[in-house]
Amino acid sequence: PRAPAGMGDVPEPSPQAPLAVLSKVELRVSCKHLLDRDTLNKSDPCVLLLMQSQGQWMEVDRSEVIKSNLNPVFAKIFTVDYYFEEVQKLRFEVYDSHGQAGVGTHDDDFLGGTECTVGQIVAQKRVTKPLFLKYGKFAGKSTITIISEEISGNNGYVELAFRAKKLDDKDLFSKSDPFLEIYRIDDDRSEQLVYRTEVVKNNLSPIWEPFKVSLNSLCSCEEKRKLRCVVWDYDSRGKHDFIGEFFTTFEEMQKAMGENKVQWDCMNPKYKIKKRNYKNSGVVVLLDLKIHRVYSFLDYIMGGCQIHFTVAIDFTASNGDPRNSCSLHYINPYQPNEYLKALVAVGEICQDYDSDKKFSALGFGARIPPKYEVSHDFAINFNPDNDECEGIQGVVESYQSCLPKIQLYGPTNVAPIISKVARVAADEERTKEASQYFILLILTDGVVTDMADTREAIVRASYLPMSIIIVGVGNADFTDMQILDGDDGVLRSPKGEPVLRDIVQFVPFREFKNASPTALAKCVLAEVPKQVVEYYSYKAFPPRCPRP
Repeated sequence: PRAPAGMGDVPEPSPQAPLAVLSKVELRVSCKHLLDRDTLNKSDPCVLLLMQSQGQWMEVDRSEVIKSNLNPVFAKIFTVDYYFEEVQKLRFEVYDSHGQAGVGTHDDDFLGGTECTVGQIVAQKRVTKPLFLKYGKFAGKSTITIISEEISGNNGYVELAFRAKKLDDKDLFSKSDPFLEIYRIDDDRSEQLVYRTEVVKNNLSPIWEPFKVSLNSLCSCEEKRKLRCVVWDYDSRGKHDFIGEFFTTFEEMQKAMGENKVQWDCMNPKYKIKKRNYKNSGVVVLLDLKIHRVYSFLDYIMGGCQIHFTVAIDFTASNGDPRNSCSLHYINPYQPNEYLKALVAVGEICQDYDSDKKFSALGFGARIPPKYEVSHDFAINFNPDNDECEGIQGVVESYQSCLPKIQLYGPTNVAPIISKVARVAADEERTKEASQYFILLILTDGVVTDMADTREAIVRASYLPMSIIIVGVGNADFTDMQILDGDDGVLRSPKGEPVLRDIVQFVPFREFKNASPTALAKCVLAEVPKQVVEYYSYKAFPPRCPRP
């Protein structure tokens, strides 16, 4: 018979829990070749971290002051919340500190500053940038290096099954009622309770129920971290009798994988001193150990997974003649049209995660030169061998220059473009590595004409490393487009086959017309990290080894 230990049993971690988009990122900072502002000795540097909020720079935190050092490595760890779907601008400022007076903000105390985004640091893991003084002037050869590390505690969890044999009997009229506690020994030598088993009544060779704990909780994800395991005889008044203890590590526990078992002598140090022939107070056996790795979006990005971004633009006649100011494709020198606003808002986020900053840009629904035949997947730079443009600006320029050369036509067929990106994603999938994930942004002014083919293409694409974002531009009735966004139910192919993953996000641009561009990006990109993790988890592809 078993009785609950009644001592704060640890709840089982949910495997889904770590899939939250928000993570915390630790930033470690060092500098080299700082300017020497002090006459008698070297500068005493301190780093301020500022974050942009509604256009204003706000100080988030600051490092310690390192005395007399032009190449400081700061012990301070900056912790920032990380959101994939936002551009989070950071500014690092280095000052020469003056003892009790603190960090001065005079120009002569300023050793330099630099700006970047959280996304850039996360994607590159280690960023070294020059420091600038005011007015964009280099601060000599000064540089700052920022190293990022995720602390979402989602390196997975471990399932452990323990039993004991021949434990000491602590009770007069019955056998001991043993339970097991596991403690993690932290760097400051303090002990943190990781798990407490249930009590097995009246049994000197108990078999405890298997349990799960996160690797972060068990050993701070460090396999060599020392663990202390203690066996007690349960006492209903709370005065539990100590039976014995042993020390181990997660590294040692892993020998119990497969058919193997690991066992430890359960020792009572007092008995060891007092009793000459003392061997142990029983043995504890680890019957089984299973590791369940759960990776996060950041694990994949930091492992070198690149986000490849493709934009597809609707050039059907329903947009209106681009020369007419009522057209959705009208190029107003003072105000970008809705197509450009949506493209820039989403593309600016994605470009931080793509090392070559080259974006594929395609058009559909137009007659194109030289023969003016309708095409549903043409490169807007008119280079059939290479549809990539240099950065978001390159896409904008190609879009503006292609408008006068094409004839807007129809119908609104998007299946060809989905299939085109899917073919590239399928080639990537064959590498069996988490190295490239594809985001297709479709900008359209109407409901798609080839709905059956589109549904079929989406179902096929849901098995590949890709996500689809559709932004509805203009004032059309987009009710039918909501079907493609699986939020109201599972999207199925015409034959009834369901999507493997929900990979489509649809939003009408008009809902964000008066909001900031970041609001649109936030809405359409919020699902992407979850979609990336779902895909690689389904495929059982771990993140690649992080770049050194």
